[in-house]
Amino acid sequence: MRIAVVGAGAIGAYWGAAMDRGGAEVHLIARNAHLEAMRAHGVRVLSPRGDFVAHPHATDDPAEVGPVDYVFLGLKAHCYPTCSDLVSPLLGPDTAVIAAQNGIPWWYFHELKGPYQGRRIEAVDPDGATSAVLPPERAIGCVVYPATVIEAPGVIRHLEGTRFSIGEPSGEISTRCTDLSDAMIAGGLKSPVEPDIRNDIWIKLMGNVAFNPISALTRATMVEICQHPQTRQVVVQLMEETLDIAARLGSSPDISVEKRLRGAEGVGHHKTSMLQDLEAGKQLELDAIVTAVVELADITGAAAPTLRTIHAAVDLLASTAIP
Repeated sequence: MRIAVVGAGAIGAYWGAAMDRGGAEVHLIARNAHLEAMRAHGVRVLSPRGDFVAHPHATDDPAEVGPVDYVFLGLKAHCYPTCSDLVSPLLGPDTAVIAAQNGIPWWYFHELKGPYQGRRIEAVDPDGATSAVLPPERAIGCVVYPATVIEAPGVIRHLEGTRFSIGEPSGEISTRCTDLSDAMIAGGLKSPVEPDIRNDIWIKLMGNVAFNPISALTRATMVEICQHPQTRQVVVQLMEETLDIAARLGSSPDISVEKRLRGAEGVGHHKTSMLQDLEAGKQLELDAIVTAVVELADITGAAAPTLRTIHAAVDLLASTAIP
């Protein structure tokens, strides 16, 4: 099995190192000091489950790799429309693309039976630019649960979690999914193949759509947001509105708002990815996590007043705080 990781950052390098440990042929696409460290010393993973070092091939030139069986996207979703130079050299006739992103994926309505089948979501597929680079039929949905950070170039700190849920947009239990799952398990990861990956997307999104924008607006950690009565209530309203939108699209995530809150509170003083990006002066991952959900509210006729208010505020923040 030949695999390429495009954007071998904290999650991508961790996943690639695990896959290499499991016996797959792995190629990491990265840049700068992180790339040079991985070339020289491999990927060092520091984990409560046991430290290890893997030595996959690392490069900044995907043409050096050529077509692979699977491409794992470790990029932020807003990079997808412009990632053709990184991804196209890796695509053969049957190459699958594992979209390990937060939020609503560009392929969401692909193979979704019902009145919205085949519809495009502008926020994540502007004018079809993402689909032109990453045709939806190549996509395998992936919901990422592990928490990782780059502690130093070439060094990944694995904080918690090993689960990467995957699934076909059609709901089929395909060979390409089961083969990928087997390879992940061989590398020490959990990888259930879900018959409805969209339910997993909504479960994770319940947290992202609430905590990411509120943390960016307040600079607060997840536990601080949960323990402040007023912001906790805003989180509850955001989660309830998100579940309403999911239901209108035919999804029914099997988790309560209170359970989702308890899980978030248990993470402790953790800064969300959006707050980390804000503090680093990077573009916020707003389109997939919040803007697309507002667009789905428009499509389905959901009121979502709290979601729309939070979106307006964080959208203004993104336009004024990031150069």
